[in-house]
Amino acid sequence: MIFAIEEINQNPAILPNHTMGYKIYNSCGMSNLIRSALDLANGQREIIDERNCTKADTAQAVLGHSGSAPTMGFARIIGRFQIPVISHFATCACLSNREEFPSFFRTIPSDLHQSRALAKLVKHFSWTWVGAISNKNEYGINGIATFIQAAQEEGVCVEYYQAFEQTGPLHELTKVVESVKYSTSKVIVAFMSHREINVLVTELYKQNVTGLQWIGSDAWITDDSLTDSEGHSLLVGSLGFTVSKAKIPGLEEHLRQLHPSQFPDSQFVRDFWEDVFDCTLNGTVNTQRKPCSGFESLQTVESYFTDVSELRFTNNVYKSVYTVAHALHSLVMCEEGRGPFYNGSCADTGNIQPWQVLHYLQNVNFTTNQEERVTFDQNGDLPARYELVNLRHVTSKTMHVATVGVFDSTLPRERQFIMNGMKIVWGGGSHTVPVSVCSESCPPGKHKVLQKSKHICCYDCIPCAEGEINNITDSIECFKCPIDYWPNTRGDTCILKEIEFLSYAEIMGIILTFFCLMGAIVTTVIASVFFHFRETPIVRANNSELSFLLLFSLTLCFLCSLTFIGRPTEWSCMLRHTAFGITFVLCISCVLGKTIVVLMAFRATLPGSNVMKWFGPAQQRLSVLAFTLIQVLICILWLTINPPFPFKNMNHYKEKIILECALGSPVGFWAVLGYIGLLAVLCFVLAFLARKLPDNFNEAKFITFSMLIFWAVWIAFIPAYVSSPGKFTVAVEIFAIIASSYGLLLCIFMPKCYVILLRPEQNTKRHIMGKSKDIQYAVKVLCITLS
Repeated sequence: MIFAIEEINQNPAILPNHTMGYKIYNSCGMSNLIRSALDLANGQREIIDERNCTKADTAQAVLGHSGSAPTMGFARIIGRFQIPVISHFATCACLSNREEFPSFFRTIPSDLHQSRALAKLVKHFSWTWVGAISNKNEYGINGIATFIQAAQEEGVCVEYYQAFEQTGPLHELTKVVESVKYSTSKVIVAFMSHREINVLVTELYKQNVTGLQWIGSDAWITDDSLTDSEGHSLLVGSLGFTVSKAKIPGLEEHLRQLHPSQFPDSQFVRDFWEDVFDCTLNGTVNTQRKPCSGFESLQTVESYFTDVSELRFTNNVYKSVYTVAHALHSLVMCEEGRGPFYNGSCADTGNIQPWQVLHYLQNVNFTTNQEERVTFDQNGDLPARYELVNLRHVTSKTMHVATVGVFDSTLPRERQFIMNGMKIVWGGGSHTVPVSVCSESCPPGKHKVLQKSKHICCYDCIPCAEGEINNITDSIECFKCPIDYWPNTRGDTCILKEIEFLSYAEIMGIILTFFCLMGAIVTTVIASVFFHFRETPIVRANNSELSFLLLFSLTLCFLCSLTFIGRPTEWSCMLRHTAFGITFVLCISCVLGKTIVVLMAFRATLPGSNVMKWFGPAQQRLSVLAFTLIQVLICILWLTINPPFPFKNMNHYKEKIILECALGSPVGFWAVLGYIGLLAVLCFVLAFLARKLPDNFNEAKFITFSMLIFWAVWIAFIPAYVSSPGKFTVAVEIFAIIASSYGLLLCIFMPKCYVILLRPEQNTKRHIMGKSKDIQYAVKVLCITLS
């Protein structure tokens, strides 16, 4: 302070023709401080230097105190007199209350910014589970309360909060130590003075509590007294914010000129001098030291007093003095008529009032020699700018700190806290970032579920529900995938659902295609055999025209099964069911016609019977056409009213889409099947009635057996069709078509092919007619009719 005042007085650019004076109240204890404040407010009793001085009734400004609690004590009092108070180290956010402290200013940022910066610090390193300790005064309680609030906003949880005083009862300290000892958090935010931290780490050191990461407030993080603590090794790796370091040219020379004669009443100077030079000054009783010669000098002495390499809070004092000087300079340089007071008036420089200085202080705006801008907001606070320091090395004599980042409240929120990339020494001297969380982070694919009656940072990681994903770490919820998507196995990405349909490329599709084509080929071969032997008795006796039509319809039945394989389209969906229904009706109609012909032929053996004339070739063709046209009409109505269409079925499987043909109208589908079933029942009944025909002419027996196979297949088809999921539904339907088609083909035509190709001696009219006259007549009638 004295250095700055002398520098200003020697500077003609500031307060020309004026000299700044000062009075130092070196008082300890709250009562003495209050008494000093009242003394300043009531008026000075003596003047230090009367040369060219205009006596002032009261001090123009008060610099101090370094502590928040003492400052609050006297700032309330002299604030009522509008005497400016400028502190270099009182950081309590409560001092920004203009109603309670109307004349308070400070050249150090408010703890409001420091507490928020500390919250950003712990969040930056993902420390979401911390302990908090403070001292029991306004500084500690307000500072830690602001930190806890800011930490909660950042998503950081405070496991415990304890407070104590250095001079408080022992059980308070014991309670703090127990909380630290048995907690699970590894990071501790200590918002207190150097006195409390020294007491705390000493006790922790005695109880061997190590491995902690300390986060300190500016009141102790760079304090030289840490080297005196017994537990100083525990503080290695500590992190904390402090004011920026600065250089003050000429200060070191000024300090080295210190001599006890300049401050004869200062006990501090006396103790310091005797300690540095190991001698005793006059009036000091110390028989163990030699008397001082009077020629001792600090010019060649290296001590913490003359070390100006770490000027932080000292620079705040320097700025405080210059702040008052610039305010007074603006006051004395005021031009009448352009002043800030009533009618543009200026202050009377011969009788300056404190409230006038207060006005100019509120509007001060200047840049120091260190290129640092000084201006106050409406609460008397400077813009906050901190350096993040790392306590790298502490011994009983030395302490080394390094700047590893900065916090600047004037920058945008996302850029306020910046690391400079320098390697950090962590708590206990470790080189790895400590972990302090209540619960491990939830990876993508899981979400947080809070544990009952615990902090929000304590949670369980639960996998996302079916159909939901989460691609964010520590998310509290999962998100549903779009309807065509499904989560991957990790549950962190939505992927397109697998589309399932019966494909020609898969094994099942290949097998079914093979049997379809094989059936069509076998049917064609049989048709070729029948055509080649069309003049033989067995072919003529079996109604060759209906046989060829039946073989043609069976070929279509085999081929229409192929429409069920492949990706469903609008046309394939309409074609597959209608083609199947029509070809099968054509097939059953032919079988029904053959059955009726056989029955009619044997009915014609009765005397006087002329039944065959009512069911000749024309009637047979017409019956087949009529039965088929009815099915065609049913299919047309189905396609017209509500036809089948491609449909994405997402009900059977959640993880895949079944691409199938929706029936459109279930009534139409079951009408088609029902009509086929009706014809099959009729065919079966007629064939059953003809089952006892002589063995040589066993067409009815083969038809009966083929109908039994048909019904066995289609009765089994209904429950299998209803219960089979996805592409298996289509496979069941194809299997039913193929199986029933093969049943008709093999039962009706294979015996005849066996006779034609392997037993040609049985392919004679004599063998077919046998010995029964009725049979001979029936076959004769049948052959004549069919011819």
